[in-house]
Amino acid sequence: MPGTRYKRGKFYAADMAVYARLTAEDNVGQIQGLRRNLAVALRQDITPRQRQFLLLYYSQGMNMREIAENLGVDRSTVSRTIKRGEERLRRCLRYGAANLLKDEH
Repeated sequence: MPGTRYKRGKFYAADMAVYARLTAEDNVGQIQGLRRNLAVALRQDITPRQRQFLLLYYSQGMNMREIAENLGVDRSTVSRTIKRGEERLRRCLRYGAANLLKDEH
């Protein structure tokens, strides 16, 4: 089979992909927990303005220029607000997720 698959070290990449799929644990529960924590973080841990900008950007698919025009703010303000909201959510999900799960149940 030389030349048909990419070889990395002693293993073929296709073999490693199969191995990774077979040995990976089912992460559906982790993904559901992350989604639940994200919803809580969106409600509790970011400012209303950050929430508004993030929802327009990610849920409505608007770009930063469109958000700026619709809300009458500078494009750089939109960019900064989205970036700060994302950082806050990331920090919350990384360090505070265990507490969120306990508080919501």
